[in-house]
Order: sequence, then structure tokens, then C-alpha cells
Amino acid sequence: MLLTGLHLPMITPFDESGAVAFAALESLAHRVLGDGATGLVALGTTGEPGSLTPDERRGVVDLLAAVCHEHGAPLTVGANTADELRALAGRPAVVAALTLVPPFLRPGEDGVTAHLSALAAVSPVPLIVYHVPYRTAQPLSVRTLTRLAAVDGIAGVKLATGAIDADVVALLAAPPPGFAVLGGDDQLISPLLALGAHGAILASAHLATADFVALLTAWQQGDVTRARRSGHRLSQLSAALFAEPNPAVVKAVLHAENHIPTPAVRLPLLPAATESTAEVLRLLG
Repeated sequence: MLLTGLHLPMITPFDESGAVAFAALESLAHRVLGDGATGLVALGTTGEPGSLTPDERRGVVDLLAAVCHEHGAPLTVGANTADELRALAGRPAVVAALTLVPPFLRPGEDGVTAHLSALAAVSPVPLIVYHVPYRTAQPLSVRTLTRLAAVDGIAGVKLATGAIDADVVALLAAPPPGFAVLGGDDQLISPLLALGAHGAILASAHLATADFVALLTAWQQGDVTRARRSGHRLSQLSAALFAEPNPAVVKAVLHAENHIPTPAVRLPLLPAATESTAEVLRLLG
């Protein structure tokens, strides 16, 4: 399996009572897939999974799996423990698990490799390693990413290092065969695609979904002029959407455009400022 294309890490909308707005989530999922997204991601960071109850998490996965099945689209699910991974068995739409490099502990690169190898051994679906060192405090070298690529059951990486450094360049210069490198830094997605990333997992693509799809297509087709122009514009949009902790601004804009019933996020997140929302709406024009 080689995941490619644009994958949407879905928000979890809430209604006026504070409950999950499942009908709005379903409509939003159909819309982004209809606008050209390749697949969806359930229970990624953007979906606020830490603030959801077990029943809410199951409901989100069930709903998005049904939508993906209807569209013939792949679903990736955020899952970080053996029990969470085992729960994905028997869901045909679920093709991969997005599994975070262990945060806070800083177990070292050998510890990360052992941990993810153990999870891959019990998972019913391949793992996409979520490498985001500015959140986890655990850097991984290109050597370790290459070691992980050789592990049975590890199919790729969501690369969100916050920079394009020597390790990123080296990985994309010669990615291991069959190992998907998916850009996860929204503002840097255009240069990552230019270097050879296979696809992207982007919260920003809740807005202007078709434009992000076109950006991926332009780089894949070698249309450098169009890709650069589009990449610069979409980088500005992503910067505005991430002006506050994700997904506060994304939700505020979706609410302003009547896609979800409220802009609410759950603590510890706070709602986006009016100014942040207005700036995104200005850029969307």
C-alpha cells in the first residue's frame, strides 16, 4: 500500500449543546471528498480526540468509515495503543492507522523503533508514523525513518518536522520503496511536494479543498509555474488558519461559511479570535 494524494484530518464539529454534530460531520466529509480529496483521517489531532468520550470516538470512526465506503475512499484512523489499533479490525474502509511517535517521554530513536515495531506487529492495518518533533520532543533521523520503513506493517510517515532540513531532503531524495511520505506541515506543503512527497495530510484543506488538490496535481504533473503560484497563495491561507491553536480558526471559518453549527472547541482549546477568522475570510475572498 502506498498512500498518495490529499487526506483530510477531519475536525469534530459540536452543536449548541456541546454534543458532537454528527450530521454536520457527515455533510463536511461528503463535501471534501466531492471536492477531490483522496481520503479522510479520523481522530487525528485536528479532531480533538483527547476531548472526546469513547462513545464519541467510536461514533466518529463509524460515520467516517461509512462515508469513505460510499465514496470508495480510504480512511486512516488516529490510533496510538495496541487496544486502539485492534479496534480497527473488520472495518473495510480503514486502510491505515496514524500513530504518533511517543510524546514527552523522549525514549530515544531505538526506543521509538521498538515501540512502533511492537504496535505494527499487532495492528490489523499498516501504520503511518506521525513524526511531529516540535510536539513530541523526540527527533528522528533519516536513518531511523529508513529503519522504520523496513518494519513489516509500517507503510509511511506523516512528516511534520516544522522545517525542511538536511534529513527531510535526504529522505525525499531517496524514499524507501513502498514507503509513503505525506507532508503534514500545511505552510510547507508546496516545497515538500516539490521535493517529492507522495501526498499530504492537511487540516487547512477543509477550506479551498479543490485548490489544495490542484496544488498536488500541479507538482505531480511538473507544472512548476502553476504549482509555485498556487503554493505561495495557499501557504498564506495555511498561516492564517494556524494563527491560533488548530483547529480553532478552521472551525470558526467553517461556522462562518455555514458548514458547521458552532465554532466551538473543547478545553484546553479556546475559540478563535474574531480577527483571525476575518483574515481567513479575506484571503478566501
